[in-house]
Amino acid sequence: MRHPSPVTRHASRILVLHGPNLNLLGEREPAIYGRMTLEELNDEIRGFAASRGIEVRIFQSNHEGTLIDLIHHHRRWADGIVINPGALTHYSYALRDAIAAVGVPTVEVHLSDIHSREPFRRVSVIKDVCIAQISGKGVGSYLEALELLSEVISAEETGAADG
Repeated sequence: MRHPSPVTRHASRILVLHGPNLNLLGEREPAIYGRMTLEELNDEIRGFAASRGIEVRIFQSNHEGTLIDLIHHHRRWADGIVINPGALTHYSYALRDAIAAVGVPTVEVHLSDIHSREPFRRVSVIKDVCIAQISGKGVGSYLEALELLSEVISAEETGAADG
């Protein structure tokens, strides 16, 4: 009988990126985005991640190039990426290409339901290089993305151990 070799597993490592204008959460259009601040959102993400053994690194930038640099810089550390690209969702082929280039499973998230808003918000140039797009669930969009990525990463590690 063959016994599987032991596999050393590490906690899932997920990079969380908030795009343009998310630093204004709690102030910016609270009827759409709610009253939760970015700091409170990050605290929710950290608490949820810790309760599931997920290690997170969280960043926010209003600059497309900075987000791209963060993706490049963390590509060997991150097992997964959660990204709320903000308005970059609709036109940033550079951000799309960065996600595609690193080959890290990525979930696109949005606090509001982009599919029920203005027509331009319904278009995402990012979603096709992501494993999922989750929107309209507030902080739940991020938490669902973390859960999904954790499952995908675990399945990949199990598959690698079996193969």
